[in-house]
Amino acid sequence: MAQKPSIPKGTRDFSPAVMLKRNYLMGVIKKAFQTFGYLPIETPSMENLSTLMGKYGEEGDRLIFKILNSGDYLKKVDATTDFEAKKMTSKISEKALRYDLTVPFARYVVQNQNEITLPFKRYQIQPVWRADRPQKGRFREFFQCDADVVGSKSLLYEVELIQLYDTVFTALNLPAVIKLNNRKVLSGIAEVIGEADKLIDITVAIDKLDKIGLEKVKEEMQNKGISDIAISKLDPILKMSGDANQKLVTMKEVLSNSEIGLEGIAEIQTVIDKVTVLGLDSAELDFDLTLARGLNYYTGSIFEVEAKGVQMGSIGGGGRYDDLTGIFGLKDMPGIGISFGLDRIYLVIEELGLFPSLEADITQVLFVNFGATEADYCLKALRDLRKSGINSELYPDAAKMKKQMNYADKKGIPYVVLVGEDEMKSGLLTVKNMNDGTQENVSLVDLIKKLNA
Repeated sequence: MAQKPSIPKGTRDFSPAVMLKRNYLMGVIKKAFQTFGYLPIETPSMENLSTLMGKYGEEGDRLIFKILNSGDYLKKVDATTDFEAKKMTSKISEKALRYDLTVPFARYVVQNQNEITLPFKRYQIQPVWRADRPQKGRFREFFQCDADVVGSKSLLYEVELIQLYDTVFTALNLPAVIKLNNRKVLSGIAEVIGEADKLIDITVAIDKLDKIGLEKVKEEMQNKGISDIAISKLDPILKMSGDANQKLVTMKEVLSNSEIGLEGIAEIQTVIDKVTVLGLDSAELDFDLTLARGLNYYTGSIFEVEAKGVQMGSIGGGGRYDDLTGIFGLKDMPGIGISFGLDRIYLVIEELGLFPSLEADITQVLFVNFGATEADYCLKALRDLRKSGINSELYPDAAKMKKQMNYADKKGIPYVVLVGEDEMKSGLLTVKNMNDGTQENVSLVDLIKKLNA
């Protein structure tokens, strides 16, 4: 019995129609990256497990796809002591699929520190993998489009990355809100409520506020040992309203006894002031105290982007990670970066009907095949069309006309060219418009001009 074909949950095949749209999105993002001076690199799909573990927090570590060692992967396992997941993992797996592009980038910087020029600005557009529960907008294999810069603590890069987000979403005609916060502010909050040693637990819980609601967040913090008194102090902070400047004024009062908290507020104020002076083309910038980004490596500014008019969650995010390369032995290498969630952006633009016509990317002209002699004539014409940048093809066989026309129709090819004995004598091509059914006789030169107009 033949095996029924299938793919793992949380992964997808992409049809040509879908790939044209994905390539369009990646093209817009890539152009913006390069406009802002970022250059491309690539890193392997797999990394050493030790490179990834411990960089994303306890929850992130659980979502890393581990790769079994080659051959007899159980040979290092002691059957009497190692049959626990944590003990066994290090014995049977030494590699893993990358969870994101940031940690591999930090590893790349450390390994290539003598070859790169600081500040080093790079972009990456590659797939990542997470052993998450698949749902709308959440996949186990998905692409990230990252722009990062290392080697500078300047807040001008925070401003630049906000502008980069705005540039991309303006080009896509996608209305978006860029949310801004700072881990120093969150550290200050943990300090003033008397739970400084619980910063990670607090940020991981707060980061789920939009997903599970305030009461569930409080419950999670209680389960992590955060006192009821501290949670009660946190409650009015999380419910704070008003515009960015109003919230900043209030937070200066709340954090008046926290040096690190006030430092974070000052950084946010500086960034907002500079962005306000420069202006954004379409995106909105908002100071959001509930934004936590539960990744351990963020140390300063943090970003998250949401699309307006669609329930999708974040379509981008990032932040400053001044200590990340330190875990690989390279100290004093500040960094900051952002990521675009390609797959979610695709779903949002599809839902809002914002994809432009991509007809120019498909085959524009199909030559009907009437036989060997006519096909040879068509091949010469095809050569000139393709040199002129026109996507064109010749049907491979002298099949029935109906079959060839159906092929053009199903592929959405707008023009079909018929070349028979009369056309070869006159030098004029019979061109059929598949959209309205009209036909005209034109020279190859005129057809090229028409399609390139």
